[in-house]
Amino acid sequence: MDDISLGTLFLALILILACSGFFSASETSMMALNRHRLSHLVRKGNKSAKLTAKLLAQTDKLLGSVLLGNTLLNVVAAALTQIIILRLFGQSEWAIVSGTLLITFVILVFSEIMPKVIAASYPERIALPSSYILAPLNKLFYPVVYVAMTMVHGFLWLLRIKVHADQSKQKVNLEELRALVLESEQFLPRKHQKMLLNLVDIERIAVNDVMIPRNQIEALDLNATPEILREQLATCHHTLLPVYEGALDNIVGILHVRRALSLVQRASFDAGELRELLHEPYFIPSDTALLSQLQHFQERHTRLGLVVDEYGELLGLVTLENILEEIVGDFTTQSPAQTGKFLRYEDGSMLVEGNTPLRDLNRKLGMHFPLDGAKTLNGLILERLQDIPEAGTSLKIADYPIEIIQTQDRVVKVVKIFPALPRKAEE
Repeated sequence: MDDISLGTLFLALILILACSGFFSASETSMMALNRHRLSHLVRKGNKSAKLTAKLLAQTDKLLGSVLLGNTLLNVVAAALTQIIILRLFGQSEWAIVSGTLLITFVILVFSEIMPKVIAASYPERIALPSSYILAPLNKLFYPVVYVAMTMVHGFLWLLRIKVHADQSKQKVNLEELRALVLESEQFLPRKHQKMLLNLVDIERIAVNDVMIPRNQIEALDLNATPEILREQLATCHHTLLPVYEGALDNIVGILHVRRALSLVQRASFDAGELRELLHEPYFIPSDTALLSQLQHFQERHTRLGLVVDEYGELLGLVTLENILEEIVGDFTTQSPAQTGKFLRYEDGSMLVEGNTPLRDLNRKLGMHFPLDGAKTLNGLILERLQDIPEAGTSLKIADYPIEIIQTQDRVVKVVKIFPALPRKAEE
């Protein structure tokens, strides 16, 4: 070592610090790399991406090699620094202590913090090229890393800590997927982004959240007179109608109105002729997931299902359009009985029908009513009060002051909703 010039030692020290910085930057960039972007590059056939994914498939070995190289270089850098100090200042204790502190600071700034900050800012630009260097080093350091990792796994086993070596394929839950869609607003039009969010959220929605309630079902009674049946067929708002006999719970079939047009034009017809045109009714459990029901509609080649509870009681009906509206937004094919009416006032309050679905209030008016219980505004009010309120009763739900305007037949018909109270003002 005495034959090596001081300049050569300084040059070797700088080179070692640079290599140590490379290991630090490689480690950070590998860990900060977007795994979904990496998977996309792999599918496109990018060679460096394939090599990087292969390294990340064994994260423990990769980290072992990187840490081994980084630690080894830092120790060598400290040893070279001590040799340089001995050459310059001799056996001075203060010089040795000062040199140790100086090399620690240099390693911290130039071999650790600065490379890691750069790597965290540009992970893909650093991780992909560095994989060509890390791959052979991974094989070179394998014997030492294998012994070290065996000891590590042994200690982790004693501590009952389970580790997953393969981090290259990270699963995304619904909340993370929703966050990704929200962060993509610079790449997607607002309308498309909203459709994707609806598609993500549809997994949490059941058919009873979007169904047309029982009291709003437009249906035909086979026991009605031909004149009434003819009038209903001529004025109905839908192409598919449930048909019952005597009571709505006794559904006997589904009628495609177009097939009955010839009967309407005749002078007289009987219920038997109408019965021959019916399709078998399709019943759906009320807690069926909306996405699953969409697939069932597709498999059965049908567009309407009758929603029943666990006792077989009819709760309502759901159509293909109801499900599609949850994804793409409202259509204009609803009948007047199914469209919630809102009357706004200048002070920000509004009159709302009690049978308005809470999901419509949240979606159309930007409100925040809870959806984990009642499905309509009337149901939510009755659920909170545990009683049938009288006109003039006031309450507050989800920070919205609500006044009951009209009740009829044991249901809330019309309410007035005031703007939400600020939480600070409430406190």
